[in-house]
Formats: sequence, C-alpha cells, structure tokens
Amino acid sequence: MSKLFAFVVLVSIAFSILLSGCATQEVGAARAVENYVQALVARDLDQLVNLSCTAWEAQARTEFDSFTAVSTELKEMDCKEIGVNEQDALIQCSGKIVANYGNEVLEIDLGNQTYLAVNEGGEWRMCGYQ
Repeated sequence: MSKLFAFVVLVSIAFSILLSGCATQEVGAARAVENYVQALVARDLDQLVNLSCTAWEAQARTEFDSFTAVSTELKEMDCKEIGVNEQDALIQCSGKIVANYGNEVLEIDLGNQTYLAVNEGGEWRMCGYQ
C-alpha cells in the first residue's frame, strides 16, 4: 500500500509542476502587456522600451511621445491570453486609459486592440497589435 501511495504522490507532484509551467507561460504574456501599458501611462520610457520586443522598440518610443504632453490615468485594466503558443500570444485587455489634454478628456478603450506578445530570450514582451 505504501508503494502505491508514493507513486500517487510522485505523479501528483509531476502533474502539478507541469500545470504550473503552463500557467506561468500564460500569465507571463498577459502580464507583459499589462506592464507595458502601465509604463506607458506612467511615462517611463526606459521601462517601456525594456518591455518591448526588439521589432517594437521604435514604435514604443512613438507611443511614449504621444503621451508626454498629457496627464494620464489607467482605469480597471485586466488582460488575458486569447491565443498562446511557445513563441507568441494574442492578448485582449479591458479597461481604459484616460488622457487629459487640459480642457479635453479622451478615454482610450483598451478593448479596441488585440495585443501581440512575443517570447524573446525566454521573456514575454509587448510586440504590437494584431
């Protein structure tokens, strides 16, 4: 009976490790996009570029420039993977960026875009829009 118990415990541990690896990958891609949007709203250029894939770095700088003259606030952001494999993931977010241009307030709905995250060097990075 104890051999059977030990076998069941080992199989359970192996299965748990396998599932946690999958969950980490899924969480990583969505979290990369969330971190990117947070850095954009916080106007943190270094972080924004660090969270971007190599191909997206120039566009990240352009997006940063578009928010430098406004005050911004991030509201109720939540991102989830809607398609993921080892190299890339499609991410859908909810929430909005509220940008205040003095007398004008613009609300940017994060749900209007499908974000692309790519796995570069073992790390998920924001890499554009689908």
